[in-house]
Amino acid sequence: MLNQREKILLKTLVERYISDGQPVGSRALSRFSGLDLSPATIRNVMADLEEMGFVASPHTSAGRVPTHRGYRFFVDTLLVVKPLDVIEISQLEDQLHPDHPSRLINSASQLLSELTRFAGMVVTPKRSSGVFRYIEFLALSEKRILLILVTPDDDVQNRVLLADRPYSQAELVEAANFINQNYAGCTFDEIRVRIQSELKQLRHDMAHLMAAAIALGSEAAQENSEALVVAGERRLLDVQDLSGNMTSLKKLFDLFERKTVLLQLLEFSRKAEGVQIFIGDESGVLTLDECSVVTAPYEVDGKVVGTVGVVGPTRMAYERVIPIVDATARLLSSALSHH
Repeated sequence: MLNQREKILLKTLVERYISDGQPVGSRALSRFSGLDLSPATIRNVMADLEEMGFVASPHTSAGRVPTHRGYRFFVDTLLVVKPLDVIEISQLEDQLHPDHPSRLINSASQLLSELTRFAGMVVTPKRSSGVFRYIEFLALSEKRILLILVTPDDDVQNRVLLADRPYSQAELVEAANFINQNYAGCTFDEIRVRIQSELKQLRHDMAHLMAAAIALGSEAAQENSEALVVAGERRLLDVQDLSGNMTSLKKLFDLFERKTVLLQLLEFSRKAEGVQIFIGDESGVLTLDECSVVTAPYEVDGKVVGTVGVVGPTRMAYERVIPIVDATARLLSSALSHH
């Protein structure tokens, strides 16, 4: 545990470094800490903090910078979160309004990016795991058929399938009715298991049509399963702490493009309560070792369905980013629940 003097000096150092981006020397600590200490005493305290792993000394400077452990102690123990101002709250409420349900997820990720100047992320709610409420077939031309798939969430997916022969609209209605009566509420994986024996009830050519429909429906469900919406990645090009290393930045952009690892991290966050902060290598993702990730889960009707988050440098204004992420999650929860 740190004593009060060590806490004040560490807090001052982290705040000055976040503000200025320069190693913090004993003169600045004396001026901004409010402590009546000699430069020699401050240097001794800094030496102790460095020995404990809270700060480090860059080779090019007499000042010190916080380590990941220093940031962690600061965030957990010393941080004073600043409430959002009225204008920012109003901006969030206007953009995350229940009247715009189709835009809510994209709006949330863009707002996170705009307000923090970093990359904003939102994990979309998981769909109904490939379950459908009903399907329809509609003849487009002689052998082209439109498959209309409606989920329990009233999400509509359209796919065009190429048939092996022309089908009349009566035959298409018969096929759709058979699937709806026998398989509505099942996942496409469940249907695929049952379909082998049960489709023997139908003519072979009708079975071919429905097998094609099940394959396309399964593909549509996969595309519509949980996804990550990212906005503002390019803002990280303007972050001095990150833009100096193009190799690391390229790996970071690859991470945003692939999304799988970020989804795993955000899925882990979803199981926790409230705002979670991953500093550097705490995320377990090597590419993020110079970044911090701030996340919060959001709900629909009291059930956690996704996560919002921000990716930025470890030298971020945590006292500002944390309430932005928290407020976005709460307002997104409210908007989706009201919808």
